[in-house]
Amino acid sequence: MELTLLGTGAPEGLPRPDCPCAACAAARGASARAATSLLVDGVLLLDLTPGAAFAAARAGHTLTGVRQVLLTHPHDGPAVELPAGLPPAGRVADGRVLTLLSGHRVRAVAMDAPGTGYEVTAPGGEQLLYLPPGGAPAGLLAGQDRNVTYDVVAADVVGRPEAVARLRESGAVGRSTDVLAVHLDHDVPPGAELARRLAAAGARAVPDGTTLTVGAYQAVPDVPRRTLVTGGARSGKSWEAERRLATFPGVLYVATGGTRAGDAEWAERVRTHRERRPASWRTTETCDLVPLLADDGPPLLIDCLSLWLTDAMDRVNAWDDAAWAADGQKALRARMAELTDAVRETRRTVVAVTNEAGSGVVPATASGRRFRDELGRLNAAFAAECEHVLLVVAGQALPLRG
Repeated sequence: MELTLLGTGAPEGLPRPDCPCAACAAARGASARAATSLLVDGVLLLDLTPGAAFAAARAGHTLTGVRQVLLTHPHDGPAVELPAGLPPAGRVADGRVLTLLSGHRVRAVAMDAPGTGYEVTAPGGEQLLYLPPGGAPAGLLAGQDRNVTYDVVAADVVGRPEAVARLRESGAVGRSTDVLAVHLDHDVPPGAELARRLAAAGARAVPDGTTLTVGAYQAVPDVPRRTLVTGGARSGKSWEAERRLATFPGVLYVATGGTRAGDAEWAERVRTHRERRPASWRTTETCDLVPLLADDGPPLLIDCLSLWLTDAMDRVNAWDDAAWAADGQKALRARMAELTDAVRETRRTVVAVTNEAGSGVVPATASGRRFRDELGRLNAAFAAECEHVLLVVAGQALPLRG
């Protein structure tokens, strides 16, 4: 199966017309994207967009052989002129199968939002799944009951990461599936930052006009197994950590802060964090991280190491100078070494959040300086065991490693 992406942008394209935002201002040249449209083997066009014939010509193809045009979502705005020779555009009812004279089979997949997804099977057996903008499969899809693992999935990875999570849960997205991010809008950063975010999801973006051979070997991005995200207060580090696992089902969110009786402000923070997590994620409140790291299971998101350290220092009475000098320091360092050893040995995907402390004001008390110093040591030791380390400043993630 030969797949040409005539466009990879949102329905309004990128940049959006007359939009003054920074992302649209930077979307020039190779970063500009027309509305998403896919040409399959020159015979099937998925989504008819303005300028489709010119886009095909620029990619070295023609639309003269197209025998079926299918739409995935309502196309608002002015009517799109149908290029000469193309059949009328239409949609297939959910669950129905359309067989083309070329031997391609198209199955309509129900979505949880307005629109239709299409599963395309080529005469040679290669399979593509194409989802509409803002759409995710209604349920676990075909992979669970038909043992389908797609060769390529083209979906709104940035706007609906849980769509990829559902496909992974059902087995429809496997380790070798080439996940392509399409319907890209101005809410995502361009260039290297977009590539980095997508790689963390096991996905990638390609320029408009790219032609792929479905079923041939493609270098699928390696998902980082251990990642440390550090940054200051309200820098966006927790958001960054959650984004990195948004396309994975069943994530275990490990909250090390616990609950604080009578603290309404803390309760509000916890509530906000819970509400923005995907519904498929589970939460546990514990500082006993070593057993979790030793077990097999779904990805772990640990938020955060600074609260874990507070608990660890409480346990050894590290705030008391005499206790610290006696055996508190030795006990704390042993506990920190036990944690970092567990990170080194774990087989799970792990994303951990920590705070970057000690960059400016020196704490006024000995216990405050002790915490600052130990957090710096913990961060350095934990980072040494991670393939990826990110520093988040003003909402911008700067890769320090990986």
